[in-house]
Amino acid sequence: MPVLESSAAVMILWAVIGYGLGSVPFGMVVTRLFGLGNLREIGSGNIGTTNVLRTGSKAAAALTLILDGGKGAAAVLLARSLAGEDAAQAAGLMAFLGHCFPVWLGFKGGKGVATFLGLMLALAWPVGIACCLTWLAAAAASRISSMGALVSAASAAVWALVLGYQPVAVLAVLLAAVVLIRHAANIARLRAGTEPRIGQK
Repeated sequence: MPVLESSAAVMILWAVIGYGLGSVPFGMVVTRLFGLGNLREIGSGNIGTTNVLRTGSKAAAALTLILDGGKGAAAVLLARSLAGEDAAQAAGLMAFLGHCFPVWLGFKGGKGVATFLGLMLALAWPVGIACCLTWLAAAAASRISSMGALVSAASAAVWALVLGYQPVAVLAVLLAAVVLIRHAANIARLRAGTEPRIGQK
């Protein structure tokens, strides 16, 4: 049984907690700890895993992926254990938005893919696994990280419906919309044929 009942105050509380967790810029923290410099001055300047990989450190990129995904999952699991499923969805959404628009960085954060995958795994693990496999398949086929991200995000609501997680489908649509918006420049480069491939600086 949840420790706290669902209410407006509880939902707001978990939204704030979720945003706080999501807004931690692990990409920047990891690159500093690894002595790789200021991530804002490397590659695209983005704080996510793909740009961390451009430092040449696969270990730093892997750690960033785990931590960015983990903060989304942590927000969902903590809220669910203490306040129920509605709070878990609110915390997950705000963790995602916190990563994309962190107040500490002038609301200029990452593109949300790792956090999206982490919270989907926590909300409905079959849907999360399907999204991860979709990302892997699309990225492997195209050798373009952003292509994997876009296809995975776009497929999330479909997977949620197919696998019987209808409540997650609505949230998946919102998350996918933000992922698409955050990838506007990538979409333009994909159309122009100039989007960098995986491992390309």
